[in-house]
Amino acid sequence: MLLVVHIVAGLTAVVSGVLATTAPKRAGRHPRAGTVYLYAIGVVFATATVLVALHWQRDWHLFLIATVAAGLAAAGWVVRRARPRRWMAWHGSAMAGSFIALFTGFYVDNGARLPVWDRLPHLLYWLVPACVGVPLTWWALRRNGAVSGSGSRGGSGSRGGDGRHGRVEV
Repeated sequence: MLLVVHIVAGLTAVVSGVLATTAPKRAGRHPRAGTVYLYAIGVVFATATVLVALHWQRDWHLFLIATVAAGLAAAGWVVRRARPRRWMAWHGSAMAGSFIALFTGFYVDNGARLPVWDRLPHLLYWLVPACVGVPLTWWALRRNGAVSGSGSRGGSGSRGGDGRHGRVEV
């Protein structure tokens, strides 16, 4: 039964994460889906903790991945509430990192039993989610104005990452 709860929470996190990432970044779908994601990742963490404890010697690394996923999701939530300087970049990076960790845990645990993935070296279960997620995160942060890919630092028209608009020049 615990495994079923874990799977349902994981699927809920995936769906709500996709909804949050594809939604316009304003009141409405984005924060609602993000809240569902936060609760779902909390359940994933709690159930993973118990499931890993049952087979600690074999699965301890899954606890580390779940801790990273939950920790980054919590950090993303805190940053969004506190809105420090450059909050949009911090929030987006933390939530995306959590999403990447969620997929990493899934593939590390299940990759050998999945079509196509079962032909890949185990190391790729660890690397592919980040290799896909990091460039997508960078693109999304640029698209939403959280970072600029111009290569300039400041300059005319820059908001300078004052925390009000969330933009930071890199």
